[in-house]
Amino acid sequence: MTNELEYNSERSKLIIPEYGRHIQKMVEHAVEIKDDEERNKVARAIIAVMGNLNPHLRDVPDFQHMLWDQLFIISDFKLDVESPFPKPSREMLAERPERMPYPQNFPKYRFYGNNIKRMIDEANKFEEGPEKEGLVFTIANHMKKSYLSWNKDSVDDKVIFEHLRELSDGKINLKNTEEDLSEASELLRSNKKFASKKPVKKTHNRARSRKRH
Repeated sequence: MTNELEYNSERSKLIIPEYGRHIQKMVEHAVEIKDDEERNKVARAIIAVMGNLNPHLRDVPDFQHMLWDQLFIISDFKLDVESPFPKPSREMLAERPERMPYPQNFPKYRFYGNNIKRMIDEANKFEEGPEKEGLVFTIANHMKKSYLSWNKDSVDDKVIFEHLRELSDGKINLKNTEEDLSEASELLRSNKKFASKKPVKKTHNRARSRKRH
């Protein structure tokens, strides 16, 4: 009896553990089948079983493509069958994905946020004129509001203008402008109005809700 026992240390490594030992054995059996027609028939049957094990993924795009890819991976790329999709390769699986671009911002001006920087970059693309001027001052007022929200109750417009010049790589310079930004009190008031519009969770007074005996 003990000679028939199969120990984990003697088993092959599970390539995709989520499918379990039985699926891997089925795939290993399919690899050994000599007849092409029979091997393809068994491969399609295995795909059906794998799909039944993941019914919650049936609506996922390319679900069948994913199953066929996993079938070849489980076989250690040894299974020779006809697939309705391009066969994956060991090299393709080992490839590292391209590094995702991470939005950068000036560390000392994080309180402005990345959206402000994107707006500034877009403003740089505008031709000089009233439209660009209006956009620039709108951005500057947003910057002032952000500065006031995270730093203090007042700020000189010159500070905002300097930050704007720096964030625009020197392309937007309001140093000699005669127009002022919105007053700090007005910007702070708009922040408070926005905060007051947020829904407030209702709380019940436990003492009042208790029934008196």
